[in-house]
Amino acid sequence: MLNKISSSSMNLKQFLVRQQVITLYRNILRTIRKIPGKEDQNYFLDWARSEFKANKSITDEFAIKSLIVHGENSMKELEKNLNYSNDNQINYENNTSRARNNQSD
Repeated sequence: MLNKISSSSMNLKQFLVRQQVITLYRNILRTIRKIPGKEDQNYFLDWARSEFKANKSITDEFAIKSLIVHGENSMKELEKNLNYSNDNQINYENNTSRARNNQSD
């Protein structure tokens, strides 16, 4: 009930910032789902949840926007590492496949 009251009494700027936070959280969760291995996914899920919960009570708009930027940068870094990891896995599989084909010739 408290969330409904506080949500309805937000001004437009607060509402938009809240939407940014929710969008960031959802995007982080989507990125975490791409991580291979359930154990690693759970580790990052726990990390994301704890970070958002720890900062839940912050009301200063500048601090919230700074945290959003930090969260976006962390997410981009995670995506970059996932792409790098996937590219290396593909290269490894291609090289292994070539080596097998050369041995059978």
